[in-house]
Amino acid sequence: MHNTSEHILYSLVNNGYTYFTGVPCSLLKGIFSELENNSLKYNNLHFYPSIREDSALGLASGFTLSGNKSVVLMQNSGLGYSLNVLTSFNLIYDIPLLLIVSWRGYSKDAVEHDVMGEKTLDLLDSVDIPYQVLDTNDVEGSINLAENKINSSNKPVALIVKDKV
Repeated sequence: MHNTSEHILYSLVNNGYTYFTGVPCSLLKGIFSELENNSLKYNNLHFYPSIREDSALGLASGFTLSGNKSVVLMQNSGLGYSLNVLTSFNLIYDIPLLLIVSWRGYSKDAVEHDVMGEKTLDLLDSVDIPYQVLDTNDVEGSINLAENKINSSNKPVALIVKDKV
């Protein structure tokens, strides 16, 4: 693989993910770029940008209910924004999705990310959404661990991205 973003997308496609949606974030810029510019090299990959995280969750949930594995990309502030959809729909009705969530505020970042950055994992724990922090040195292993959590829980699982990919 040439870069981490390409490796992430390749691993997701190899794990059967074909539908992607989400709201851009600078930490996930590389993945969005791969989806926008290189999706033709992946068979059956579909990318639908979204304007809001709750809309992305609705779209991805529809893909999942139609028998397709789907991914929603967002930053952790978007996770906070979309908690109602996750808790009142996906978690209640066992609609699994892979959430790729950038961890803004994990390290020195803009001040508006400080509170959410400090509380991201606590927030996921509080609503029983399993998560896996991406190890950029073991992308496939991280994705496989997240996939195992999805398969064992039949719930959304967050793959947390700390660094720019």
